[in-house]
Amino acid sequence: MPRHPVSDHCDGERFHNAEPFSKSAAELLRWRLSRQRGKWLRDLSPHNQPPPPARVGEGNLRATWVNQATVLLQADGLNLLTDPVWSERVSPVQWAGPRRFRAPGIPFDELPPIDVVVVSHNHYDHMDADTLRRLWREHDPVFVTALGDGQHLRGWGLQKIVELDWGQAWTLPNGRTLTAAPAQHWSGRAGYDANRTLWMACVIQTAGGPVYFAGDSGYGGHFTAARQRHGAMRLSLLPIGAYLPRWFMAYQHMDPAEAVQAHLDLDSALSLGIHYGSFELADDGQHQAVEDLHKALDAQDLPRERFHAAAFGRGYDVPALATGFYG
Repeated sequence: MPRHPVSDHCDGERFHNAEPFSKSAAELLRWRLSRQRGKWLRDLSPHNQPPPPARVGEGNLRATWVNQATVLLQADGLNLLTDPVWSERVSPVQWAGPRRFRAPGIPFDELPPIDVVVVSHNHYDHMDADTLRRLWREHDPVFVTALGDGQHLRGWGLQKIVELDWGQAWTLPNGRTLTAAPAQHWSGRAGYDANRTLWMACVIQTAGGPVYFAGDSGYGGHFTAARQRHGAMRLSLLPIGAYLPRWFMAYQHMDPAEAVQAHLDLDSALSLGIHYGSFELADDGQHQAVEDLHKALDAQDLPRERFHAAAFGRGYDVPALATGFYG
């Protein structure tokens, strides 16, 4: 009996992208032995940003970047968190592995009530067990994750879990919909479980237009496909970090220039660059993604106010598409 439904991206046991992941263990070792790390400095001082509101009203949208792929989305009375991480390290243990270089943009105790938590896939910098357990204890949200990852959440004692395959939609507590969408990535928390669970982006409907959360992804045709299915995006949350060296990272992580192209493919009124500057996961430096994003925007003759490198803890109020000032 197959573990998962057989589809164009699953053989019943393992998931795959349209273009299979081709990096081997030998290539991983080659990268580890030849790394040329960029500069990183640890600074855990607070960001001193105003705390987020308890909620925002119908038609409003506010996005606050916490760190990595963690964003607080507040729209139409709903509070939603993406890929929440408040731990010191993104690792199986808290005494080893990639450690935090910047404090979370919102202290955990300053979070408003959380209704929904989205977990795009099971890598440690996106699925953080300690944070998810604390959210369950203190906020009792619904956890929405990709097909197969509910097993991890149930194993940690979490409840109210929704698993989605690409293309499947779920009705949010405010009556809007969240749809799982393809991403070009992979999954695994141990050496034996590669691609046994799915990875996803998602599209969140709001009164003023859809929001696209990329999760973690290389560049591909799935951005144009999302635009064709869901329309132009009111807001896109796009990863811009962990992209060097390109020979190893390109398949799984966009660089800033590709993120700008994704922004164009999605016809996004506003995009926020995330997934950078928090944990050292590749060879790009702590601030290199911001510098390269600005170069990519200038090369495309795009105004920088259309695509921000998100600032820790800053809340971005996003106009509705019908009334937006972006032109």
